[in-house]
Amino acid sequence: MKLVSRDLMRQVDNAAIDGAVKGIPAIPILDLMESAGLALSEALVEDFIESPANNSVAIFCGKGNNGGDGLVIARYLSDWGASVTVYLTVDKKSADKELSPASLANLTRLTDTNVTIHYITDSAQLPESLSSDLIIDALLGSGVIGAPRGIIPNLITYLNSQDTPICAIDNPTGLDIDTGAIAENCINADFTYSLAMPKIGHYFFPGKNYAGITRTIDIGIPVTVVASFGINENLITPEYVAENLPPRPPDAHKGTFGRLFALVGSKGMTGAGALSAKAALRAGAGVVTVGCPDTLEQIFEIKLDEAMTLGLPSVAKRGALSMRALGDILTTLNKSTSALIGPGLGRNRETERLIRKLIGKIKIPCVLDADGLNAFETDTSILKGNHAPLILTPHEGEFKRLTGKLPPKTFAERAQALRSAAREFNSIILLKGGPTLIADPSGNIYLNPTGNSGMATGGSGDVLTGIIASFLAQCASPLQATICGAYLHGLSGDLAASELGERSLIAGDLIEFLPAALDLVEEA
Repeated sequence: MKLVSRDLMRQVDNAAIDGAVKGIPAIPILDLMESAGLALSEALVEDFIESPANNSVAIFCGKGNNGGDGLVIARYLSDWGASVTVYLTVDKKSADKELSPASLANLTRLTDTNVTIHYITDSAQLPESLSSDLIIDALLGSGVIGAPRGIIPNLITYLNSQDTPICAIDNPTGLDIDTGAIAENCINADFTYSLAMPKIGHYFFPGKNYAGITRTIDIGIPVTVVASFGINENLITPEYVAENLPPRPPDAHKGTFGRLFALVGSKGMTGAGALSAKAALRAGAGVVTVGCPDTLEQIFEIKLDEAMTLGLPSVAKRGALSMRALGDILTTLNKSTSALIGPGLGRNRETERLIRKLIGKIKIPCVLDADGLNAFETDTSILKGNHAPLILTPHEGEFKRLTGKLPPKTFAERAQALRSAAREFNSIILLKGGPTLIADPSGNIYLNPTGNSGMATGGSGDVLTGIIASFLAQCASPLQATICGAYLHGLSGDLAASELGERSLIAGDLIEFLPAALDLVEEA
């Protein structure tokens, strides 16, 4: 699903209204607003108001077209039997001058309905408390730039003080949809209905906390209009993941689901490799072989029941892989479908030389993570040359070691830095964070909406590596494997947090909840 900024959303809206795309008739703004209001009303009934006749709704409408959407909602919900009260932020005597033309037209359409309208120009005109079952925020839409002014800041404070669920239309008032930043005050929505396409700021903190649960509402903008803009920013959806998971034919055997070779581990860090192997198996890989220093093989055999182990020559007394392991590694890789390199390898110089030598010789898709990435800190030239399909999964510090710069904070700049790195290394790059972003060499960006702060714990990234490599082994494309892996990794964390709490989450919990995450997605 395409992900948009404030300016891009405005351009798409205008193109639909003006009929700017050849072959697509113009959609008058009143028709588009009517379509939006109907779709929003149906969503509200589905999510909040199961029986409109038994519910009361307070709708706070601003002067612009976002307020107009609220007025259309008021008409539909009232027609369906709800008790609706509108609070309109204009003086009644000057409403015809202050409201946008489309909003004024929809205010007129409320004349013969049961909707109660209060014109509010001062917060003193508000009741001490609202007796409504639901509050709808239609004060300011996603096109507003800068902090709210006039009566709006006081209304934000007032609405946030009510003990009533709030649903924001298109965007919580006070939230910057380009950055996720908030003004001095912002509507703390329980639910946000984003019109036409998801908005960037709803997935970056602190905006994500204020947007609550987000849902994108189709308002009737033709897909051809959206496609004409060539938007490269995307939101990962459960529907995409369900469609792109590797198939599971009923007549399969273990070889059908691939053979993964995991090059992992060093003294004191066997847990990272074990977590990645367990995650790969839980994600459906047919066979997982763990290549590790021979001095640690017994430890891996104890930790792992379902994976095979391959002890490899190690640096004496260091518990780290030696250059002498290269031949055995290449022999095993030739029998494998995919590889993962990095979890727990350590920063031994000889191990790093081994990894740099190995990357130019691998012929199967590979996930390069953690110390596998750190091996290239002083020389990234090999990554810039010809190599097998690679997926690089750095956190911010590892990204800096690869590129020389920390990734920027704003979405636009961060996305551009990721695009440049993906082209430079001719690889898929997954940048871990809140939110995780994925870039491919073609310039596409994918934002992952799942995950929580409980996943900021040792080993979480190793689980992610194992899941992605597992999907690679099962013959998903590198991009499919990365997108599906990121989404399911985060969803596993969300399911775990809902039961265990974020504070108590550990990496192993992500593996335990992965089956439930897979089931949930496959039902999408």
